[in-house]
Amino acid sequence: MFKSFLPSAHPYVSSRDGDSPLRTQKTLLWLIASAFFMQMLDATIVNAAAPSIAHALQVPPLSLRTALTSYVLTLAVFIPASAWLTERFGTRRIFAAAITVFTIGSLACGLAPNLRMLIIARVFQGLGGAMLMPVGRYVLLRVFGRKDFVAAMSFVAIPGLLGPALGPLLGGALAEYASWRLIFLINIPVGLVGLWLNRRAMPHLFGERRPFDMRGFILFGLASGMLLTAAEFAGDLHIGPSLLSAAAGIAIALLYALHSRGCSHPVNDLRLFRIRSFTIAVAGSLVARLGVAGLSFLLVLYLQIGCGYSPFASGLMLVPLALAMMLMKPFIERLIRKFGYRLLLRITTPLVGVILASFALLGYSPSPLAVGALVFCYGLVLSLQYTTMNTLSFTDLAPAQAAHAAALTTTAQYLALSFGIANASMLMAVFIGPAQQPEAYVPAFRMAVLILAVFPLIATLVFLRLRHDRPMRTPIETPDTAA
Repeated sequence: MFKSFLPSAHPYVSSRDGDSPLRTQKTLLWLIASAFFMQMLDATIVNAAAPSIAHALQVPPLSLRTALTSYVLTLAVFIPASAWLTERFGTRRIFAAAITVFTIGSLACGLAPNLRMLIIARVFQGLGGAMLMPVGRYVLLRVFGRKDFVAAMSFVAIPGLLGPALGPLLGGALAEYASWRLIFLINIPVGLVGLWLNRRAMPHLFGERRPFDMRGFILFGLASGMLLTAAEFAGDLHIGPSLLSAAAGIAIALLYALHSRGCSHPVNDLRLFRIRSFTIAVAGSLVARLGVAGLSFLLVLYLQIGCGYSPFASGLMLVPLALAMMLMKPFIERLIRKFGYRLLLRITTPLVGVILASFALLGYSPSPLAVGALVFCYGLVLSLQYTTMNTLSFTDLAPAQAAHAAALTTTAQYLALSFGIANASMLMAVFIGPAQQPEAYVPAFRMAVLILAVFPLIATLVFLRLRHDRPMRTPIETPDTAA
């Protein structure tokens, strides 16, 4: 299984305790695969357990959105810093630090006595998670080379794809039959095993020393945080603070844009937006994700609180989404090569909006078969749309721009994910009303998804600006989560 793409020996990987280089490389693959799985699992596992966690912490269910958005926002802000940290301090140290921070953050989440401490713990968890995937990808490229990188990346990506499928189901099962705290505590043994494997198999690689854009990093983080704070205030219907936070976030973002123009190594290189296809891909993706990112969270609230589903049953309803996205993956490259980016995005993006609006047809006692079928169809189209948007970003880039583009698009995706969850929660809160009675969740869910469906339609107008297709390239993709 491994011999088809693993070199028989490689100078970057040293054997330990008599292990052969091939055996060490196998261990390295499993180490990175488990880290990907752990990160992707935690991006979705909280969804199905959100009402149970809210009940245990004695807060309204919609308040749990902050525990979701804080984790994702931390990923967006700190992923660009991971490359500099890896090159400066070495892969083995940074990967060990990432696992340690993620594991301690998981322990803190499991022991959190209230929502505020849970949010703080999720931020700490996100600090570790932000370094896991970029360091793993960097190591695979250095160890296996460009020739074998795709095969190695495909192997470690499989557990990552399973994370979104198992996350809601496992989260619902633990919340219903055990304790919601186990959702986070199960990461501890995985983290300890990861630290042991890291010592055995992780090579100690360094990169080019270059200055770190600390000023840009602070400005970008502040701008992202203030914009998300604005969305959080809007979700609580605090319009004045929301507008002030949004104005501050926009002002800081403009300062970062001015700063990045004169910086030789900006933390996020905005000069990439001079490329038309890149700008359209990122802008269209951002608008589209504002509509789709929060559906899983709203669907769980609708099913559990509005329709009386158990946590396990509502988690089960999210599994077809991840399965459909996995099933579509093998066909996407063929479809893009045959039909091109323009046609696929002009078809899939409005179709996502139509299917999203179709969730408004669900009533107070929906059939599990109907919900599962609708979620499955949604996942198929969403997977095709997501990957088409992601790969469009790289079509007109020079090879030297790929690394900066990968960092910037990953950051933009996570920012859109966090803003999308906040946007969906805000709409739900508006239609539920301040009393948040259970019977209000069904009509609120219907109205929210109808409005959210407008965002993919707006994104379609963005993609209409594509002029012509370029030959498809194979970029280093980031996994998609339908949180």
